[in-house]
Order: sequence, then C-alpha cells, then structure tokens
Amino acid sequence: MPGLSFVIPTLNEGAGLTALLADLKEKFPGAERIVVDGGSTDDTVACALRDADTVLLGAAGRARQMNLGASAAAGTYVCFLHADTFPAFDEAALLRAMDGARWGFCRVRLRGSLRSLRVIAAFMNQRSRLSHIATGDQMLIVERAFFRAEGGFADIPLMEDVEICKRLRHRAPPRALSLAVSTSGRRWESRGVVSTVVLMWSLRLAYWMRVSPERLWRYYYGDGGAGADGEAGAAATKAGGR
Repeated sequence: MPGLSFVIPTLNEGAGLTALLADLKEKFPGAERIVVDGGSTDDTVACALRDADTVLLGAAGRARQMNLGASAAAGTYVCFLHADTFPAFDEAALLRAMDGARWGFCRVRLRGSLRSLRVIAAFMNQRSRLSHIATGDQMLIVERAFFRAEGGFADIPLMEDVEICKRLRHRAPPRALSLAVSTSGRRWESRGVVSTVVLMWSLRLAYWMRVSPERLWRYYYGDGGAGADGEAGAAATKAGGR
C-alpha cells in the first residue's frame, strides 16, 4: 500500500500536466498519481495516459472529480493537488510531517512576476493557520480512511475546499505544515491584484452569509460557465485561493 496518493483534477491542463507528473514521479517515487479529467478538449488526457498511474474520466467539477479520484486511491494519505501546483519537497519529508495527523495543508508560494504575489501568499498562509481553513491551492492532505468516513467533498460547484475544512476541523485539528507548494499566480496577473482579492473575499463573505455555491459559481464564471475554452477550463480547477 502506498503512503501517498495524489489526486489531480484537470480540465484543459495539457500544457503543464506533463511537467507536473514528471516532477511528482521524481520527488514521490512511491506515490500514486491519479488524474481525473472533466472533459478536456486539448491533449490533457493523452498526457495523463502517458505519465499517470491511473486516469479517470468524469463529469466536470472539482468536487466530483476529486471524490472520484479519492475513491480509486490506495494510499494512507490522499493529496488533492491542482494541475499547476508543484510541491517543493519530497515524499519522505511529507510523510514525516504528516505522521499521526488526520489531515493538513501546506504553505503556498505564488509564481509570477508581480512582487505583490509574495504579500498575497503570506496573507493566505496566515489566514489558513489561524482559521484552520485552507484552499485547494495549498494542497489539502487527508488520511484516506478519515476522508471517506467524513463523506468526502460536498457536491457543490464552488467553495468545496472551504466546506470540507470547516467539517474536518471540528473532528480533528489540521496540521499546518511548514512545507510549501508553488502555484501559478496567473489569476492575479490576468485579472489584476486588487480586483482579484476583492472578488475572492466577496465570494468568501457571501458564502459565510449562506449564499448558495451554485449562485456564487454563476457570479464567478458568468453566463458562459467554466470549460468553454482553455482559459476558463484552467480557471475551473483554480478558483481555490479564495
């Protein structure tokens, strides 16, 4: 039985998936690499078939894709990883850090040319440590048996990472790891830092005020929805960081 299973939900992520899977194979040679595709129209599936251990096809939606991947996982811990996020550590370091923990998450670093990305990442890391609520950008790591006992991710189109953290923190304290993952800052660079921060906090506030995830999804993606093109498809797996 492997110690770790990586579950990677994808939608039009062919441009970077090969590099991620190669990186995981090098740093985590004993781990499973499970890719769950939600209907890509590029070469994502071909890349996954070449380099992943398991490739699953399912309906688009991060929560559904990650639940499907977790159902096929055999590792003691399941690591939910975005397709543009790279762990800056190896298998031994993660297993040592998680030893005895039911669930946890990493620190995040944002890749990009904007200096403000470091400040944003620092606030994200501090917020998650204080609130015990992490985002998908931070690679959630959950003991497989614990994840299944708690019912996995809620079947909602947005805020699935926040929702599961709220449930899990009441059952067991998370381990806020000092280990870091590096994720793309493309959302902030393309939309603008101020507008993106305002949008993300508006979504969190609305969710706290019990606005439905379905309504938030429509607000975030607009009438066109996610997956209409490569950029929207990538965003569908990147709305974490909220």
